[in-house]
Amino acid sequence: MVRVTVLALLWGSGYLWTGLALRHGLSPLHITVLRAALGAAVLLVLARAARQRLPRGAGLWRRLVVAALLCNTLPFFLAAQGVRTVSTGLAGVLNATTPLWSLLLGLALGTERDRNPLRFAGLLLGFAGVLLIFSPWSAGDSTAGGGAAFGRGVLALLGAAVSYAVAFAYMGRVLTDTGTGPLAVSAAQLTAATGLAVLALPAGGTASSGTGWTDPVALVAVAVLGVFCTGFTFHLNYRLIALEGPTAAATVGYLLPVVSTALGALVLHEPLGARTVAGMAVVLTGVHLTRRRPASATAPTAAAVADSPGTTAAPTRPAPAADSPGAADAPTRPAPAAECPGVASASTRPALVADCPGLAGALTRPAPAADCPGLAGAPTRPALAADCPGTAAVPTHPAPPPPPPTPAPGRYRTR
Repeated sequence: MVRVTVLALLWGSGYLWTGLALRHGLSPLHITVLRAALGAAVLLVLARAARQRLPRGAGLWRRLVVAALLCNTLPFFLAAQGVRTVSTGLAGVLNATTPLWSLLLGLALGTERDRNPLRFAGLLLGFAGVLLIFSPWSAGDSTAGGGAAFGRGVLALLGAAVSYAVAFAYMGRVLTDTGTGPLAVSAAQLTAATGLAVLALPAGGTASSGTGWTDPVALVAVAVLGVFCTGFTFHLNYRLIALEGPTAAATVGYLLPVVSTALGALVLHEPLGARTVAGMAVVLTGVHLTRRRPASATAPTAAAVADSPGTTAAPTRPAPAADSPGAADAPTRPAPAAECPGVASASTRPALVADCPGLAGALTRPAPAADCPGLAGAPTRPALAADCPGTAAVPTHPAPPPPPPTPAPGRYRTR
């Protein structure tokens, strides 16, 4: 519970620090550059401490650049641009719509196969909550009664949420198995995001008041945003998934808008009306329904990442020893379904089913390694010739003992 609380406070306060940096003179693009650079620096240090090397290969780096644009540079900039005219609390609520856009994108592309009616109801309910917040049917100013005006800031924040959704779909296809530790991959991605933001600086203008680089409040705000809300939060989220499971990590996603709204009202004295609170409750209820999956679903880490925008997808298998120095995979663990596609139940032996395709049923005797090349250790069931093509069938009854050796004829002397 302590990890969940700390992670929710750090991530949920991101819009507060962004708002403070904007109010004290930094521009959205300057905030984007500093946030990505400081987050990359933290992850580079953590990756080096964990002995994880940065990815190699031009092809992988090209994919990381695309992911950096969609998951870091663009949403960081759009979020900062939106907070200029939208309250930080409402910005957190709009960010919480990312799972709704992910589901809508999956339905449009035909990649979403879960047709649970509750998820469709959650999709409609979530967007109904957004409409409730802005109430476009109200006459005159929609901010009356605690609503919010729909303008370019809102469009920018919704664009950031959509960018996260597109990024998750893209990373789920091309970055789930890079052969590199997650800290190193994320450090590389944020490094690429920093480079993209720096390239955009000539077209981004200057700080609104020109005093942001000398204002201590602005510098402290962007430092906390980059170091803690971007760098350390990824590490904490990954550790939370590893130690307490994806359910705990998914809980953080529901707490983010609550934290951002509370901090905006307490620190920045932003108005908090009944309509905003009611709309936020409806949005979070809709998001909860869209996250419901059958009990047999096997991709919990992807769901957890979708609730934590800005991070690289966690691998869907235990981290190898290279990811956690000093730790080795347990040899007797069952092989997860992701490692053995098409296998309904986990194997009860050390060797993976992928080592010996076609294994079915429990046999009654142990098989030597020669019966099924690739099997390590002492498996609890053997392999027949039909199971491992190319090997000879072994009889199922014990073979008779060989006759004792006959002494060679000759003459023996006794003493």
